[in-house]
Amino acid sequence: MKQSWWARLALLGLLAVCTCVWLVQGCGPGPGYGTRRPRKLTPMHYKQFVPNFSENNLGASGRAEGKITRNSERFNELVCNYNTDIVFKDEENTNADRFMTKRCKDCLNRLAIAVMNLWPGVHLRVTEAWDEDGHHPADSLHYEGRAVDITTDDRKTEKYGLLAQLAVEAGFDWVHYESKYHIHCSVKADHSVTVEKGGCFPGWARVSIAGGGQKTLSSLAPGDRIMALSGTGHLVFSQVLLFLHRDQESRSTFLTLETEDGHRLSLTPRHLVFLAPRDELCHSEYQAQFASRAKTGDYVLVRGPGGRVQPSRILAVSVEEGVGVYAPLTEDGTLFVDGVLASSYALVEDHRLAHWAFGPVRLLSSFNQLLWGEMAEEWQAAGATTAPVKTPSRGSTLVHGKAGIYVNNDTLKTQGNWTVPLRMDIKEKHSLQRQVSHVHWYARLLYSFGRMFLDSEAFHP
Repeated sequence: MKQSWWARLALLGLLAVCTCVWLVQGCGPGPGYGTRRPRKLTPMHYKQFVPNFSENNLGASGRAEGKITRNSERFNELVCNYNTDIVFKDEENTNADRFMTKRCKDCLNRLAIAVMNLWPGVHLRVTEAWDEDGHHPADSLHYEGRAVDITTDDRKTEKYGLLAQLAVEAGFDWVHYESKYHIHCSVKADHSVTVEKGGCFPGWARVSIAGGGQKTLSSLAPGDRIMALSGTGHLVFSQVLLFLHRDQESRSTFLTLETEDGHRLSLTPRHLVFLAPRDELCHSEYQAQFASRAKTGDYVLVRGPGGRVQPSRILAVSVEEGVGVYAPLTEDGTLFVDGVLASSYALVEDHRLAHWAFGPVRLLSSFNQLLWGEMAEEWQAAGATTAPVKTPSRGSTLVHGKAGIYVNNDTLKTQGNWTVPLRMDIKEKHSLQRQVSHVHWYARLLYSFGRMFLDSEAFHP
């Protein structure tokens, strides 16, 4: 027993040393895990709107909820924006253009900073915000303080295409290059479920599990091994470490990406999915982006017949509502959901940084596996009997060819993986806790630190 404990401590020390080296490499200069590729701004075209839905669609700013007047109770939901870096037209001299929802105010303040950074000496100008005089159509979000019309204070119209794109980056839920003389922007209601939730998949979505077969995400549990893609380009069955978010009763809005070969991936707009503009790129060139950026003509990676992984073009992007949200974290940080490759992460548009940040979770998991492995041997030595469970190991390789990216399933191997009663009890406990709604505490902690130390542009608005 002494030797086994010394062996455990020695291995734990080795893992700690490796982690320290890994942290230094990740934080140092050069292409480490913290590297983000700068995204070039592309000006929006006249009459273009983003996302490509109507403003009142659930995938955009959502339905109108009724006019707000100064005498209504809902007037208290509006806040006054006194940002000195924004020029408010306020032609009524009532400060009406300064009243807006908190979400609209936050987006507008971010946009004001972006405008000054891009064009030094130029300020954002608001020509219309909350409307109390009835100058807009009946279903206009101006009546609720959820919409603004904007320009730059120099009124140079050649800047408005980039201004519209900056508004998208600032987090407005719908942006319309509506007129040659202004940009229209709007947001979801502050109490909207989709505003508060992170990135997840619906409970009905399916994943492939080790040993064959599929499971819905609502029936998945920590310890299960599901199909994923490793960072080195291997098809693996990666262990589910925990759920970053799991809520059986939450209602959310999902974007559904439909591909040319019949795959349908549903996920929330803040979740990361691997996208590429062309199909000839190898898998390492697919960039993890917010699902809200996916558009018709983009390519995703799917698992095709015979275990082949290949690019597939997105034919349509639609919106649907569902109950239940699930975000499993795998050891490799990726997973195939309904046959489409997606990231385990959301909210921050940097898959590598997110995967690096969850390194301690993987380290703890490795130590737990070592600990339970030692206990399993002791149980067997004590005469405990249990049936072995065969699970595929991490052993298949991707080979890239002209038609896409392929996987040689013949290289999948199996190894014994003993399961002891104590571990079964833990798994059953996780299953019983599936009813509990929560966002994992470590994810909350990372999000809080990220808000303090990362550029706000790294986050989904």
